[in-house]
Amino acid sequence: MTQHVSPPRDGTGRTAAPAGRPARRSLPVRADVRTLTLLGVLAVLVLIGGLTRPHEFLDTRNLQLVLTQASVIGVVTVGMTFVITSGGIDLSVGAIVALSSVWATTVATQSHGLAGILLAATLVGLGCGLVNGVLIAYGGVVPFIATLAMLASARGLALQITDGRTQVVTVRGVLDLGERESYVLGVPPLVLVFAAVAVAGWLLFHRTTFGRRTIAVGGNPEAARLAGIDVRRQRLYLYLLSGLCCGIAAFLLIVLAGSGQNTNGNLYELDAIAAVIIGGTLLSGGRGTVTGSVLGVLIFTTITNLFALNNLQTDVQQIAKGAIIVAAVLVQRRTASTA
Repeated sequence: MTQHVSPPRDGTGRTAAPAGRPARRSLPVRADVRTLTLLGVLAVLVLIGGLTRPHEFLDTRNLQLVLTQASVIGVVTVGMTFVITSGGIDLSVGAIVALSSVWATTVATQSHGLAGILLAATLVGLGCGLVNGVLIAYGGVVPFIATLAMLASARGLALQITDGRTQVVTVRGVLDLGERESYVLGVPPLVLVFAAVAVAGWLLFHRTTFGRRTIAVGGNPEAARLAGIDVRRQRLYLYLLSGLCCGIAAFLLIVLAGSGQNTNGNLYELDAIAAVIIGGTLLSGGRGTVTGSVLGVLIFTTITNLFALNNLQTDVQQIAKGAIIVAAVLVQRRTASTA
């Protein structure tokens, strides 16, 4: 009788590579290639801008504008990356930004100065994220439905608060953050906040147990539960994180626009999801990258700027974005099938 010999396993319990053959490192390699590809696309866009509109596109003020515009949606995208990696979705981010911005710019809130506006924006974002998280994690509501309901409710409440009017900010400290005198070595404060959020998001995602649990929940919730992860609590935390990012983005938008409006954050959910997808995060969950999402935001913002400088129609711009999203999804499917 032939005795069955189990293949040798390494210290992690996985089957060890045969002698003389290097262990597979396909995932890190693919991640590096994806990042380099996104950097290449961004470099090509910069080259196109330099060739078609060299004086306008490469002007320091225009580059500062591109980075500033990327900052608001970029902060939202960092939170969206965590949610989608966990296998969820958040369609309410734009509406939460709108509600946070109008709540933070009421006369009563502005009477407390910059700190009051910042605190109100972040608390409203956290509150909305808490409602989403409780409904999804403990109420068993599908993320698509729960966040769609939040989208409608937050937009409606924002309209009720403003009565359709623009709430102008009169707090000098807030307005000063948008002035050139506040730039640090030529970098707008909003860009510095975005960079700080992106770095914090990267560290949280790649260097903490929270990030590993997020990936585990997105890859296989049942296996994560059997491994001792509180899946419901983790999902609650993720939507709280998304809401916090929306609150921070609302404050940046207040600084940028100098006002709060119920129309703020329009279609942010689509822009954030698109940036996350082309960045390499799987819509089905289980794999994500903050670096890729940031590059995705920069790519889309640069495309928008190029279209504006070349006087191209908005509908052509939307078609181009749609084509990029479809191409990114097809690349994801091909990569997943060969994994």
